[in-house]
Amino acid sequence: MILRDAVRVLVANWDGSHTVPSRRLYPHQWSWDSAFVAIGNARWSPRRARAELLTLFGAQWRDGRVPHIVFNPAVPEGAYFPGPEFWEVRAPSGTATSGIVQPPVHALAAWRVHQAAPDSPDSRAFLSRIYPRLVAQQQFLRTARRSQEGLVSIVHPWESGMDNSPAWDRVLAEVEAGPMGAVRRDLAHVSAEERPTDRDYERYAALARAYRDTGYRRAGAFEVECPLFNAAYAVAEHHLALIAERIGCDPEPHEQEAAAMTSAMVEHLYDDGLFHARDPRSGRLLRSHSAAGLVPLMLPGLPREVASALIGSALDRFEVKGGLIPSFAPGAPEFDAARYWRGPSWINLTWLIWQGLRERRPDLGALVADGMVRAVTHAGFREYFDPFTLEGHGCRDFSWSAALVLDIAAEHGLDGVPAASGQVIQEIGRLVEGDHVGDHVLA
Repeated sequence: MILRDAVRVLVANWDGSHTVPSRRLYPHQWSWDSAFVAIGNARWSPRRARAELLTLFGAQWRDGRVPHIVFNPAVPEGAYFPGPEFWEVRAPSGTATSGIVQPPVHALAAWRVHQAAPDSPDSRAFLSRIYPRLVAQQQFLRTARRSQEGLVSIVHPWESGMDNSPAWDRVLAEVEAGPMGAVRRDLAHVSAEERPTDRDYERYAALARAYRDTGYRRAGAFEVECPLFNAAYAVAEHHLALIAERIGCDPEPHEQEAAAMTSAMVEHLYDDGLFHARDPRSGRLLRSHSAAGLVPLMLPGLPREVASALIGSALDRFEVKGGLIPSFAPGAPEFDAARYWRGPSWINLTWLIWQGLRERRPDLGALVADGMVRAVTHAGFREYFDPFTLEGHGCRDFSWSAALVLDIAAEHGLDGVPAASGQVIQEIGRLVEGDHVGDHVLA
């Protein structure tokens, strides 16, 4: 049964207070992975979902940034590159972390976790505890990364979450890079044809070193306003307004901020039926065919005509009627159905776009939900999938693929059977948790 298998993947990848994306390739805690995992865990263990986010925010920096990797000290240094010795930094808690961030999808996750048990005292206490940390996360992005146009920049492709998307090719081509200085461990687990190239990694390492050497303060050769990242920022403000109202704080500043970011995105990133990345230094759009440009469908305040154009692009350029959404448009010359973010479908990216589709076009939303379930039924909980053959690529037993299928099942149902308020998932969760889990809410 797919739901039982999904829960067992999450149990197997649980590390005591957080979930690793994959036991073999990603042995630490990743920022936006944990947000997606919390959304799925909330369907069967709200306690574990709360712990997932609180553990991540326990490594938050004083300036408010939430690092994209929180390192497990029990994992050997050489097990993952770049590891703690490369980043040379620790959070105030003493935990070794990276120095860059990932898309701020955490307020959305926190609200979804709360909704799983809205009347629970633990849930209300969780919201009160995490709210100021989420506010600090947003404040860091506003103060350290915001342009005059009101958009937020990323300073490394890893911050986009879509590491080697063709959207970054033009900027990365200008990055001077020498030897990486490390052995690539990923190729011991995944075929080289499915991963970024050595040249890509050399550039990634060079950009990270340059940012590190400024004390993680100034962007180097890569500074980009990413539509997915900015949409996540605006959606975070929308959900912070919901959280603020729930705990007795003022939601109005968050609502205003969400509206301002939405307007800035439409004015500066939208053109010809898609949102594009932008170079804040030159002001030019970095036009591409990335599915990141569809993620703004999530924005509640997106103008109707813009939303309609995005849906048209999803149908025409991304062939959404097939069920899965490729990470890059299949008709583009850079498209590669098997190589990391250059074309394969990812459950998390498809899930984000589904959030907008299901509100505006329920018929397409249903097709996409069915497509995600069909992919994992066919190939298992893989890291990513060929959008046409559904062949699985990358890691097996990937956490966010399992977690988000639990959420899809609770919201949409399986095999044409309507969702049953998550009751089946909760029953499976109680069974598995009782047998195998000894988690706890952080004190």
